[in-house]
Amino acid sequence: MTANRSLFSDSPAHQPLAARMRPTRLEEVLGQEHLLAAGKPLRQAIELSALHSMILWGPPGVGKTTIARLIAELCDVHFEAISAVLSGVKEIRAAIYAAQQQRLGSRKTLLFVDEVHRFNKSQQDAFLPFVEDGTVVFIGATTENPSFELNNALLSRARVYKLRSIEDDALFQLLKRALNDTQRGLGDRGLTAEDDVLMLLARSAQGDGRRALNVLEVAADLANAGCLTSDAVEEALGGDFRMFDKGGDIFYEQISALHKAVRGSSADAALYWFARMLDGGCDPLYIARRLIRMASEDIGNADPRAMTLTLDAWQVQERLGSPEGHLALAQAVVYLAVAAKSNAVYKAHGAAVQAVKDTGSLDVPMHIRNAPTNLTKDLGYGSDYQYAHDHDDAFVPGESYLPEQLEGVSFYQPVNRGMEIQIGEKLAKLRAANQNSDFQRYQSQKDKNE
Repeated sequence: MTANRSLFSDSPAHQPLAARMRPTRLEEVLGQEHLLAAGKPLRQAIELSALHSMILWGPPGVGKTTIARLIAELCDVHFEAISAVLSGVKEIRAAIYAAQQQRLGSRKTLLFVDEVHRFNKSQQDAFLPFVEDGTVVFIGATTENPSFELNNALLSRARVYKLRSIEDDALFQLLKRALNDTQRGLGDRGLTAEDDVLMLLARSAQGDGRRALNVLEVAADLANAGCLTSDAVEEALGGDFRMFDKGGDIFYEQISALHKAVRGSSADAALYWFARMLDGGCDPLYIARRLIRMASEDIGNADPRAMTLTLDAWQVQERLGSPEGHLALAQAVVYLAVAAKSNAVYKAHGAAVQAVKDTGSLDVPMHIRNAPTNLTKDLGYGSDYQYAHDHDDAFVPGESYLPEQLEGVSFYQPVNRGMEIQIGEKLAKLRAANQNSDFQRYQSQKDKNE
């Protein structure tokens, strides 16, 4: 891994177009102006050679590797690169040894680790002493959320920079540049392309510059009479493709979008994200399970039918498969989106769980304990218990079923929407009866004392 030569020189003709078109100046990096525009902290750090360890987090093909290489080139530091996909402890040790040798010559080393999230905890920990003592300036690249995938110890020593997907207009400019560049691109082939063809390719790349250039290169080989057509682009694409990374950030971003669209009562948006997930290969039964969560968390008792309908849709998917199952799930998605919303049960459940954590193992009140034996009866289990069905409306005013320490606590507060309107009215009536009974009991005790 020698780095005395230019990192961008002598690009052989057999290299893929994406490699040949790799930016050689910060100004050529597309879509990351929020990090690299004049005056931005990262740009200033590079210009001042004020290197610091960092994590470059972003989707594929947006310039993470390019930025790391440019930093090494512009700051004139030794560059070592390893990939967590292909490397292990042996490669880590070799990279660190090379950095130590450079340090003997008073030269800094930038250690670039691609797909750093694929290293396990112990492998990530192996970098810490050398980051700490300055042997290396660490730059990790990841497509996954660093908060979930990287050790806190490593994160605390590195600044996280979030890279964005490249906008379609920027990708269009990149493709046009590659088509016309005679030194690194396809300009020597005399190809032409209409703007709408290049825009079709740009949109199909889904924010990934590498993908856009790779497809352009294939499409160029399929071009007829020196003209790049939409047919050639579509053939190169091999069918349309959308971004969906099962188990990755994009996966969770899309299920989050579906959940929030349902919560926000947007049936159209909910249907769109539902269709996007199915189109990307998501298991329909996973979506069904998440819809059950939405029915409980965001609708609850405002419309209890939502739970039943969603369970039915799940069963249709299990029994019939697709496309019937997809349609049933779509029906559930729309119903959940337009249903009355309430998170009252969700909040009440959370409050009850917290109360258990806060108060510990409180005893069951004596009057509602079961008394199956004479011994337990003699001990007072079940004494003074009043059977609710012996009272009007099957309700005993003033009776308490909570531990004494929690008497008067109210976890469940219905909202004024859907069926919870009636539930709220019923609870208000019951609670008023309890309060009235408490007042009467207080008055009776007061009269006795007087």
